Amino acid sequence: METSNFVIVGENIHATRSLKLNGKRITHTDEGNQFINYLDKSNTPQLMQIPEWFKKTQPYSQGQIKHFMIAIMNLREADLNIRLEGEKYIQTEVEKQIKAGANYIDINIDEVHYDLNIQKDCMAKVVKIIQKYSSIPLSIDSSNSEIIESGLKACANSNIKPMINSVAFERPEVFDMALKYQAKIIAMATNESGMPESAKDRVDNAVKIIEKATSLGFSLNDIYLDAIIFPISVNAQYGNHYFDAVQEIRNQYGKELYIGMGLSNVSFGMPMRKLINQAFIYLGLKSGINAGILDPVQIKLNEINNIDINSKKFELAINMLTGKDEFCMNYLKAYRDGDLN
Repeated sequence: METSNFVIVGENIHATRSLKLNGKRITHTDEGNQFINYLDKSNTPQLMQIPEWFKKTQPYSQGQIKHFMIAIMNLREADLNIRLEGEKYIQTEVEKQIKAGANYIDINIDEVHYDLNIQKDCMAKVVKIIQKYSSIPLSIDSSNSEIIESGLKACANSNIKPMINSVAFERPEVFDMALKYQAKIIAMATNESGMPESAKDRVDNAVKIIEKATSLGFSLNDIYLDAIIFPISVNAQYGNHYFDAVQEIRNQYGKELYIGMGLSNVSFGMPMRKLINQAFIYLGLKSGINAGILDPVQIKLNEINNIDINSKKFELAINMLTGKDEFCMNYLKAYRDGDLN
């Protein structure tokens, strides 16, 4: 399977990302301070302090440390040392993603705060910081169009064409933003009434949004189609819906169009997510995907080509993803029995 031209949108600069308070990535001092520990690109240990404001949040009370939320909010602090802590943390992840093979860096700051002006300011600040260290373009991701535009404005001085994640019929203003800022687009195979329920829905929605984009002047290779991936734990046929739709869309539009996107969505709520994601990408490549939002540090495309699909664990994952394991029962039993290691 061809993976050399596969476009990876690195997914990690997201305010939703969390670490366990009692996990190995958190350092507790005798003085009562808590730090997020990490290694920079030269493998030198670094620390970013967990601020007092975060300790008053609900995630903290639930034992979750939203590390990128902290790093991004640090960029707004008056204290230069705190700003530099946040910058270095973000820089390290950006460089790690690029080294692992990312072609874009996806940024989502929606959860940093409830105030829209703070969200917009955070997006602009983090975009400017990432552009200092990134040799690859950015993918601006938000559920709010104003936040997207804040990120696009911050990209305006860059010669590298950004991407918008994502464009849909219920947000027509984002098409205009993409044209204004000369951005590529992740176009969703949804419609005005909601999410697709079948392979046919995906194909019909894809045709509609691709025709809309091309009529506005977007070329096919400026469009990254999100064929909509749902968690396999919800419905055993969700994998087949996706693979069948990808194959039909690829047949209609040829090699120029990019198809794929949120590939790790399929494993949400399941154990051994990396195994499921690898099996899903393997099947997706066979169907015709050539792009995806994923963590290239965790998922190596060259490993996908070399997986042993006849091994018990991959056979179980593939059966689950192709509708042969209702309610994921065989997979979950194998996990409980220790057969997926």
